[in-house]
Amino acid sequence: MSLEHHLRVVPDFPKAGVDFLDISPLLESPENLTALIEELAEASKQFEFSKIVAIESRGFILGSALALRLKKGFVMVRKKGKLPGEVVSMTYDLEYGTDTIEMLPTSLNSGEKVLVLDDVLATGGTAAAACDLVKKIGGQVTGCLFMVELDFLKGRDKIDHPVHSLIHRG
Repeated sequence: MSLEHHLRVVPDFPKAGVDFLDISPLLESPENLTALIEELAEASKQFEFSKIVAIESRGFILGSALALRLKKGFVMVRKKGKLPGEVVSMTYDLEYGTDTIEMLPTSLNSGEKVLVLDDVLATGGTAAAACDLVKKIGGQVTGCLFMVELDFLKGRDKIDHPVHSLIHRG
């Protein structure tokens, strides 16, 4: 099954000149969603981990389903201000400014091995920051897994861990 066939490109969203990769059509079919989670499960076998650290927001969809399928823990990396109580933050550079992501400091045990997961690897800034955030609270990133990688943006160059993507575009 070609998962890529079920992705939709939306031109000029969220702003002019940006092509948004919409995964909604893939998720709407139980057969396609099942096939996607099975492919992610197969790809995850190359990494040793006890928890999946997923990046907001579309990473949550894939990460929670994969964690359930693999019987692993699930940890959320959220945008600033979305988690209650004490948080650990990581601010990182974007092409047009900065952004901040956060995790609960109690999400991981010292030395705990994790897989960082998101739907799309673009410029790599958010994924690299998520890896740094895991390290900041004492976890160990064993790899990063993505559904789609936009190769022309060279995002994997910013990540100091093994990277695997199911689909490569341009």
